[in-house]
Amino acid sequence: MADPTDWKTKHLNSLREMELEERRWRALEQVLRRLVNRLCAAAMGIDPRLDTQLSKLAEANRRGADVTELGARHDSLSDTLKALDSNFGSATLTDLQATIPVSRTQSAPPAAAPAVNLAAIRAAAAKLLERIAAHDPTDTRIADIKGQLASAGNDAAFAGVLARMADLVGELGADVARERAAAAAVLGQVTERLEEMANYIGSLNDERRARLDDADTLNTAVLSQVGSLSAEARNASDLPTLRALVASGLESVATQVRDFHAREGKRSGEQSARAETLRARITELERESRELNRTLDLERRHSRLDPLTKIANRPAFDERFTEELGRLKRFHTPVALLLWDIDRFKGINDSYGHRVGDAVLREVAACLAVRLRSTDLVARYGGEEFGMLLVGSTLAEVTALAEELRQSIAALGFHFKGTPVAVTASCGITELKEGDTAASAFDRADGALYRAKEAGRNRCLAA
Repeated sequence: MADPTDWKTKHLNSLREMELEERRWRALEQVLRRLVNRLCAAAMGIDPRLDTQLSKLAEANRRGADVTELGARHDSLSDTLKALDSNFGSATLTDLQATIPVSRTQSAPPAAAPAVNLAAIRAAAAKLLERIAAHDPTDTRIADIKGQLASAGNDAAFAGVLARMADLVGELGADVARERAAAAAVLGQVTERLEEMANYIGSLNDERRARLDDADTLNTAVLSQVGSLSAEARNASDLPTLRALVASGLESVATQVRDFHAREGKRSGEQSARAETLRARITELERESRELNRTLDLERRHSRLDPLTKIANRPAFDERFTEELGRLKRFHTPVALLLWDIDRFKGINDSYGHRVGDAVLREVAACLAVRLRSTDLVARYGGEEFGMLLVGSTLAEVTALAEELRQSIAALGFHFKGTPVAVTASCGITELKEGDTAASAFDRADGALYRAKEAGRNRCLAA
């Protein structure tokens, strides 16, 4: 039988990991909410209408407002910004802030407030978005927020973007909390089964102790009866009296033995019934153990799969990449890293819609995966980006395979309502070297991919 503590330990470890992940997302949400409030405060004073919306956003953010309310506040802020932009033409809100005179009833501050470094905020927010995207690269809201972040040019716009990011992080934290609750429920079932097993084993121990106590009682009674019989026999004056004493003593011993055997028979029957119940419980526990192990394995596989393309996701790729770097140091087996990017994918989404874009991603992923060996790996690394690890092949062999895959992608032949949709991909290739880190290898492959894009796309270049 599989050791129940093994899968109980697995669930405990999974539960701890989800608790840590939930705390990380909650901490990130708090940081984003504080940053939203600071940006709201920094943007105050530009226009009364904007001040009203910023105040409402900051107040909702401080209350920890839910998705619906924050979304409404964000939409209202966006509408106000659009109205102000249309009223003031090409002048930016930041430019207008400098033209607002200090009120005559209010004295000027002794020193100007420190300027908000929008470039630093944009860079930090972009890193946070990458971390969020790693959790679910298929979430279309992330691309939308990235677009808003790139176009945000003032404090108020940044506040709106960060409010949406805080809202998204809150949802991720809630998802982790739900997963943790589900794992806790499974762990509770496991604990309940283990307690049942412990109770059955305890009852068997109690039966064994009762049997030993009963046997000791019988032994004591028989010895006492024999002792009494011996004493009375010595005092008997004639044979008939002696015969009567012996017969009476033997009948008493026989009665006690019969009673003992009756109790033993009853205990044996009860023990057999318990043993049968225990065997049934053990069989059920083994079945549940196998089912739970299958569930754990399935959950682990699903956590390492991209839900859209059904190939490995970024965490699975990063984990495998770290393993290959370690093997390279020990065994010096050639390993190549390939970074693929679908050319002009944003144009496909904009022209034909996200459903067509999703279909393109699925077909390209299948095309990349079909030629790989069991030792290789392909994963969806980002929105339209794929990472590939090829083990044991020379750079020339890898380059030739990449060229074949590129041609296969170009020949997929997509159509939208009878109109051909051109789909191509570019690839950057590098071979892992001694002393490489994940960052250094990715920089080389990414540089080669960039050159392939600059050279006209639909090509594979090696670093």
